[in-house]
Amino acid sequence: MNLVFKAAIGAVVVVLIALLSKTRNYYIAGLVPLFPTFALIAHYIVGSERSVQALKTTIVFGLWAILPYATYLVSLYWLADRLPLVPALLSAALCWTVAAAILILAWTRLHA
Repeated sequence: MNLVFKAAIGAVVVVLIALLSKTRNYYIAGLVPLFPTFALIAHYIVGSERSVQALKTTIVFGLWAILPYATYLVSLYWLADRLPLVPALLSAALCWTVAAAILILAWTRLHA
C-alpha cells in the first residue's frame, strides 16, 4: 500500500506539471519538481535512524547538491537553441551526472 501511495503522489505531480505548463504562467511548472518531497523523506529517515549530526551532514550535502542541478539548468539553457529538444535534455542530464559524480568524489575525499 505504501508503494501505491508513493506512485499516486508521483502521478499527481506529473499531472500538476502538465496542467501548469498549459497556463499563462507555464514557467511555474519548473518549480513543482523542486518541492522537497524526496528531501523530506530522506531527512525524516536519516533523522529518525541516525544522529542529529548525521542529519545536519545530510542537509549540508543537500546544499552542495544544488550545484549539479544548476549545472543541468545552465547547460540546458545554453543547449536549448543549439540542439533539438531531446538531445539537449540528454546532454544536460549527462552534465548533471558528471557534476554529481564530481561532487560525490570531492565530498568523500574531504569528509572521509
